[in-house]
Amino acid sequence: MSIPQSGGGPIEHHDQLAEYMASGCKPKDDWRIGTEHEKFGYCKDTLKPIPYEGERSILAVLEGLRDGHGWAPVEEGGKLIGLEKDGANVSLEPGGQLELSGAPVETIHETCDEVNAHLRDVKDIADKVGVGFIGLGAAPIWTHDQMPLMPKGRYKLMDSYMQTVGTMGQTMMRRTCTVQVNLDFSSEADMVKKFRVALALQPVATALFANSPFFEGKPNGHKSWRARVWRDLDPARTGMLPFVFDEGFGFEQYADYALDVPMYFVYRDGKYINALGQSFRDFLRGELPALPGEKPTLSDWADHLTTIFPEARIKKFMEMRGADGGPWRRLCALPAFWVGLMYDQPSLDAAWDLCKSWDAETREALRVAASIDGLQTKVNGINLHDIARQAVAISEAGLKARARSGGGGMIPDETHFLNALNESIETGKTPADELLEHFNGDWNGNLDRIYAEYSY
Repeated sequence: MSIPQSGGGPIEHHDQLAEYMASGCKPKDDWRIGTEHEKFGYCKDTLKPIPYEGERSILAVLEGLRDGHGWAPVEEGGKLIGLEKDGANVSLEPGGQLELSGAPVETIHETCDEVNAHLRDVKDIADKVGVGFIGLGAAPIWTHDQMPLMPKGRYKLMDSYMQTVGTMGQTMMRRTCTVQVNLDFSSEADMVKKFRVALALQPVATALFANSPFFEGKPNGHKSWRARVWRDLDPARTGMLPFVFDEGFGFEQYADYALDVPMYFVYRDGKYINALGQSFRDFLRGELPALPGEKPTLSDWADHLTTIFPEARIKKFMEMRGADGGPWRRLCALPAFWVGLMYDQPSLDAAWDLCKSWDAETREALRVAASIDGLQTKVNGINLHDIARQAVAISEAGLKARARSGGGGMIPDETHFLNALNESIETGKTPADELLEHFNGDWNGNLDRIYAEYSY
């Protein structure tokens, strides 16, 4: 979940809403890569989720990173709820999931180095206090009542509202994890093409990174339970956004969509003011019930954009949101997959050619089926395994064309970060398939084994 936005002055005319997003346009030389990933913490002796406070807790991990690894504290209401360093931040998801939001960097080599350093630091602290961390798309055993709610005002508001707009909002908040990448665009036209490719091919990412086949101690019938959860969260702010594929789509149309998404809050003086279900259009008129007579700032608009959760979304950059949290290698594979598709023009063109004939019903059917069947998905004559094979090949070509070297020049490009995906393409097995094989084989149905064998 995002932190409060800042630095925006008053909104004086409607055009500023689209202009805010358009201000993110930048030349290709300035494009960057920002990788975010979440992970579950647990007590090593009990295998139960860690609370916010205590000897073995999220707070102990945050304090260890602050005191031992040079991170600056971020507090809310006197509580330590995050950390900042070198353009990156560590934050808490609602159920105590620990998130790294990486700094914007130029190459996958750099973003992977950042991920690796972070996981090493977290493990160093976690080992000292007796906790572990694991990368999965959904908590495999824990129940809702076992999951703590972190002391953030935003989450307290969301938690109550989620029960009124869907059936799985609280599950998303407490018991799911993702990995995503944030990418840039050069112009409105570039944004539109990337956004359409991003939405259409999110089911491919869902399938390739599927890693949540268990829930409350048993198989749940889905390769990605996390993706299933997102389908029944809040229809007003999730989904595949069919209007993005309409002729004439651009920043203005996305702004109009966002205006119709009900609000969660307004952030003032370090506090979250309840604006649940209220209208940003009313806010623009100075008629918001939560703040009568007050009009919004661009910071309020930026905050509102963080409360919209489609499969891909726009702020001043684009976020790819369709993948389960997972093992170490796939935390680097996810940004590599999308950078290869998006940051080389011939590859972007090829990716669009791959999916441009699909209609809205097909895209939605792929989204649904990918959560259930993963790479084995077949919809309307489309074999998702074949589409994934082509998409990964296009991405690999894009990474070769970028030719961004690493390892002091010893590694010629970024293609090796796709190795985990190429293995899935060749075997047809994703992490979810491997986990199910263990559960039905050498684990003998004992899901506790997942912690020892799959933790970072």
